[in-house]
Amino acid sequence: MIAVMSTARPARRPRHLALLFFCFALLFFPRFTPAQVYAGKPKLIVIVVIDQFRGDYLARYRADFKGRGFRLFLDQGAWFTDCYYDYANTKTAPGHATLGTGAYTDGHGIESNEWWDASRSDAHKVSAVEDERYQLVDLPASSTPAGQPSAPGTAATWVVGSSPRNLQATTLGDELRLATQGKSKVYGVSLKDRASILPAGQSANAAFWIDPISGVFTTSTYYMEHLPAWAKAFNASPRRAQAEREANVDENTTQFYELVGRTPAANSYELDFAKELIKSEKLGQNGVTDLITISLSANDLLGHQFGPDSDFEKQMALGLDHDLDGFFTWLDQNLGLKNVWLALSADHGVAPVPGEAAKLGIHAAPVNVQAVYDRLNARLNARYASPSKIDFLMPGPDLPWIVLNKHAFQAVGLNEEAAEDAVAAMLPEEVAALAPKPQSDETPPYQHRQPPPPQVAGVYTRLALAHGELPPSEWGRLLAHSYSQHGNWYVMMILSAYQLEATGPFAGTTHFSPWSYDRHVPLAFYGEPFLPGEYHQRVAPVDLAVTFASLAGVNQPSAAVGRVLTEALKTSK
Repeated sequence: MIAVMSTARPARRPRHLALLFFCFALLFFPRFTPAQVYAGKPKLIVIVVIDQFRGDYLARYRADFKGRGFRLFLDQGAWFTDCYYDYANTKTAPGHATLGTGAYTDGHGIESNEWWDASRSDAHKVSAVEDERYQLVDLPASSTPAGQPSAPGTAATWVVGSSPRNLQATTLGDELRLATQGKSKVYGVSLKDRASILPAGQSANAAFWIDPISGVFTTSTYYMEHLPAWAKAFNASPRRAQAEREANVDENTTQFYELVGRTPAANSYELDFAKELIKSEKLGQNGVTDLITISLSANDLLGHQFGPDSDFEKQMALGLDHDLDGFFTWLDQNLGLKNVWLALSADHGVAPVPGEAAKLGIHAAPVNVQAVYDRLNARLNARYASPSKIDFLMPGPDLPWIVLNKHAFQAVGLNEEAAEDAVAAMLPEEVAALAPKPQSDETPPYQHRQPPPPQVAGVYTRLALAHGELPPSEWGRLLAHSYSQHGNWYVMMILSAYQLEATGPFAGTTHFSPWSYDRHVPLAFYGEPFLPGEYHQRVAPVDLAVTFASLAGVNQPSAAVGRVLTEALKTSK
């Protein structure tokens, strides 16, 4: 008996320990119930995109954030500190398209904010969302530009509209709409048309943006003939005048976008419109999962002027933190945050003002790209057209693209390969020719240091990009992801790091490059499926749409290349 007792007790102990561990796991290991978008779980997905909000801002200003604005993500959500775009054309339209589609330019087709489209016009650039087949709706008379053409077949004024015409891939919102046979409602909101249209997708119920003159919200006949009653009421309310007062701007200004749009008042104005949309369209109350993308543009306007290291930038971030706190609190009161999934990101980063970086010894410099254009065109004329005077380049330099006038090159007998090779060979020399002359010690441009000469890190022809003739490296992948073709000949010019298009060392800053400061953006999630924490894995914005699609149980967008961020997900029941 003694032997039997001694063998029975050890045999029972593992079962007790297993049961104890199982109970412990139930209590302390987070789990979530898998989503059923067809049954409205979650009720609403909200994607917040901040225009030109570099990834390091959240850490830089974290101690000053209050309430449940950014801290909802930092303290209770999954925050990825190292999120970088994997392409070289870091601009607003490509960034918003990437966040919505989970693809890069070579997948979604949006290369810049505007470009020369050979199939549509040789007289002017076409914006990323411009669509002459549609018109803007319900604009005040004062906002109708003089000289606009009449609507086809009528005498009515026709203000060219916008649509996702150029978007070549589906978005997360499109896949929700497909999965629910159109029952899911999808909307986009921004101050900018491209920032509201592109992340929402091709099948969105609507996208809304402001008329830059008056500040009223509008949309395009691609979506509807007239604004819904609630949007008309919002435009007619005192809310716009309130935004003008908050921005210290005269009421009824004709420069709403330029003046109000660069202040914190623009963010609160836009978020109030988003609240009215969510309430009036009954988002989250339709028995399926709905989605809204909200792109906040004010940070971009201010950032270009003063740069990422200014006190103005900090105050903008803190003001937005306050406004997001109010918006998320409103969501909690009206839908319950337990019924909402949130994501936060940005469309691109930004370079420091070159003069400020140069003070610290960084090899930063402004590059007058228009001067490069002029010198390059003169040299091309001297080689191929003398004594004639021909415009070999399409006007309006817009790095990283240098667009060639293919008709001019064809007129002097050059094909695409010869023309692009000639421009690619000349560009580095013409940029270097802009090197500033040494300054005396009495008038140093950057404290005691002389400015560095501008340099080109690389020039790549369209044909090389199209044929994949690129370095077999991470650098080559960034370039390949930036490729698109709109019927033009062009070369892609990459300036050296911290060197950017500007007329002077303190004349603002911009973004357009493959350098890390332009590619670094925040990525954070909040909601039931996400395991709160700070994550330092290298991730990319393309992962946002893919992760949400996986959690929602719908197809990934058609050209998506991101991955599901499983490290930040709870175990499902």
